[in-house]
Amino acid sequence: MESIPTLPARYEDLDPSFRGRLRPSTDLNDLVQGAYRSMKVSGGVRFLPLYGRSGSGKSSAARELETHLEGTRVVDLSRADVEDEATLLSTIDRAWGKTQHPELLIAIVDQFEDSVADRSSVPVKFVERISRLDKSEFRGKPILFIWLTTRRDFQKALADATSQRERLLVRADFELEGPARELWPEIVEETFEFHNAGRELADAGVLHGTISEISEASETIGDTIEKVGRELAADIAGLNDLSRYQVIMLWPVTDGIRIQRIQSFTHPRDGYKLNWGAFWRELNPEDRAQLPLEQFNRARLYFDVRLIPIAVADLAPVGKDLTVAEPVIGQSYFERPGQTHFYSVLTDRWDPSSYAPMREIKSKRADEGRTWYAGVTTNPTGLGRRIAFVLRQLGLDARHEVDIKSAHSTVRADVLVKRKDHPQPEVIVELKAYSPENTMPSSIRDQIKVTLRRHAVFAGFLQRQ
Repeated sequence: MESIPTLPARYEDLDPSFRGRLRPSTDLNDLVQGAYRSMKVSGGVRFLPLYGRSGSGKSSAARELETHLEGTRVVDLSRADVEDEATLLSTIDRAWGKTQHPELLIAIVDQFEDSVADRSSVPVKFVERISRLDKSEFRGKPILFIWLTTRRDFQKALADATSQRERLLVRADFELEGPARELWPEIVEETFEFHNAGRELADAGVLHGTISEISEASETIGDTIEKVGRELAADIAGLNDLSRYQVIMLWPVTDGIRIQRIQSFTHPRDGYKLNWGAFWRELNPEDRAQLPLEQFNRARLYFDVRLIPIAVADLAPVGKDLTVAEPVIGQSYFERPGQTHFYSVLTDRWDPSSYAPMREIKSKRADEGRTWYAGVTTNPTGLGRRIAFVLRQLGLDARHEVDIKSAHSTVRADVLVKRKDHPQPEVIVELKAYSPENTMPSSIRDQIKVTLRRHAVFAGFLQRQ
């Protein structure tokens, strides 16, 4: 199996051995060189507020200064270092070293202002602190403090805080623009190849021309990498979202007694939601003590389990000769299935205020339905295939005998229905095609147990036995 491609968009996510390959910022390197010479001549520490748009490569350029400028050492300052003098001194002391000292220590603050409540006080306090320490603990140590920011106003505030200490300021308005735009496609390809064992981006489905188009439409190199990453991600399978499934048990019924028995396990007005209390009352003391009822109930709620009766009289006219996969049926025969409670729930057209209970109707059509159903209970697969066919004729995306896998188990939908613009866009229909004699409270209870257990395992609520 081919590995999933990776394309790091942040400095922190880059392979450490790749970081040294990053292109240096010549302008920043020259500025640091100038600051170092100034410190050698005049002494003292220096301060550089560095502005750059998000994704321009500020973090990469600043942190890799020690790669390109021999004798330098880079240390990241944390929020605690900025806020607390003792913590700052400890961090600088460790970075400076006990015996092996750098020629220039570069201390970096990376966009700390985004997490403070009062931005206006931060620059003054920090500059005052390093200025004071410059005369004591920092004396004789060439240290360049670089504060990275994506805000022009904050860069100005940092620069203004040095107005009484002008020697500290390296430059007030420096902007790091990152590598030239024409280099961006090449940089993206180099980054991808290194992090994917030499594999080319084209082999992952993203051509050089596409990268160039993305580069032209992007503000920064970081923005380009993010967009190319989205191109790569488009073809990667996502996590299996089990919340997208609803479970409906569909039970054909032949008469009023069977209708009543099915309905007694549900809340019919609420779209035949499974009635937990009715199910629990049918359980014997042993089941109540031993069944994983908490997990069963969790599966019932998670998959919004329904138990819906459907009159065989509504199925019989479209259910002749189940051996034929794609029968020729007159359009008028689909009207009755399209008026069933099952279809209303499937299509999210269920209206509790207009609910009319299912009733047994004495008619020739009902008699023909019972006769037909007596011959099809032995062919539930054929019946499921025909129900999927009927649903397709009614405009739904329906397939029969579909296996659905999770990390925990596989369930088979007798019919799988996909619907648009619904929080549960896929419906697992379990067909309970039992003879009228087997549509008893005990058999209904047992089938509910089977369905709840199956889907509790499918969702990982219950261990597979």
